Amino acid sequence: MRLLFTCGGTAGHVNPALAVAGRLRERFSDAEFLFLGAEGKMEMELVPRAGYRILPLHITNIARGKSLSAVAHNLDTVKNVLASEREAKRIIRDYAPDAVIGTGGYVCYPVLMAASRLRIPTLVHESNAMPGLTTKLLARHVDRILVGFEESRKHYPDPEKVRVTGTPVRGEFAAYTKESAKRELGLPAELPLVVSVWGSLGSGHMNGILTELLPLLRGQSDFRLIHAVGSRDFAEISGKLAAADYTPADCGAHVQEYIYDMPRVMAAADLILCRAGASTLAELTYLGKPSVIVPSPNVTDNHQEKNARVLEKAGGAKVFLEGEFDAASLLQTVRELLADREALDGMSAAMKSLSVPLATERICDEILKLCREE
Repeated sequence: MRLLFTCGGTAGHVNPALAVAGRLRERFSDAEFLFLGAEGKMEMELVPRAGYRILPLHITNIARGKSLSAVAHNLDTVKNVLASEREAKRIIRDYAPDAVIGTGGYVCYPVLMAASRLRIPTLVHESNAMPGLTTKLLARHVDRILVGFEESRKHYPDPEKVRVTGTPVRGEFAAYTKESAKRELGLPAELPLVVSVWGSLGSGHMNGILTELLPLLRGQSDFRLIHAVGSRDFAEISGKLAAADYTPADCGAHVQEYIYDMPRVMAAADLILCRAGASTLAELTYLGKPSVIVPSPNVTDNHQEKNARVLEKAGGAKVFLEGEFDAASLLQTVRELLADREALDGMSAAMKSLSVPLATERICDEILKLCREE
């Protein structure tokens, strides 16, 4: 069996593909895998790290707005899409996959369109409750649409194509207990760990909060903090910290660009501060991690807040919008939560109740069904 995956732009698009590929590799030791990603994006690093081959396509995003620069950018994007579709067709003909699976990102459009035109079975997985632009454009062309939420079905023109599977989580997330993860990370077992992570690119707003919060932690020994800055602001934040009269270590904190061993770090956490991307929320619910969620305001149809409110309603998370808090009030919330073990345990149970642990298996089964149908 040969399978081709396409995904890109953010870890939230890449990790579901890696989860499904990993499970299929476990089930079929002779299966072959190839990934197609966007040139220069993080999938070109994450996919090889997971042991898979990936080829790049030159693809750019859609700029929103009507300025001359946005129009010029989008004209270039149309050219790139057409060229990428031609290149994807060449690769697909050479590789001859049994199915092509997309899990999000602009690169999915030319690859899945190429596969559809070549009559190769195609599937796209949409983690968010509201379909993104790429999924909307592909909905009439792919053979199957896999979604994370039952309520998502109504947003697609052909509900018969839609299967509700949940969002996949990599098998590595089942590999650790909190105790074993803390031990491997060299963290004290008796101190709570707070993990602050805001997407692969990071959040300028939350990095600003961090630079105000760290001085408030000088000399504290109540908890440990791991903060992932993200690639976009890492140089700037590193410069600010280098010029400060304290170090993150003075504050019981570790600041880094990206968390590559996310399953282990999240397993070790007692509380997670994060955005509300669907992939992240699937991981939080799978692990049952209490969270403080600050949805990104820069997403289509405000879907992150909608995602986050589901967890808040269940009792697993506290949700704040940007502008509703500052560094001091965020720190107060963190300390109040960590001080109430019973409340944290209740949040953990609420998170667990929302998990779809068989999502990866369901998606694998849908891929195999489609291959057999063809």
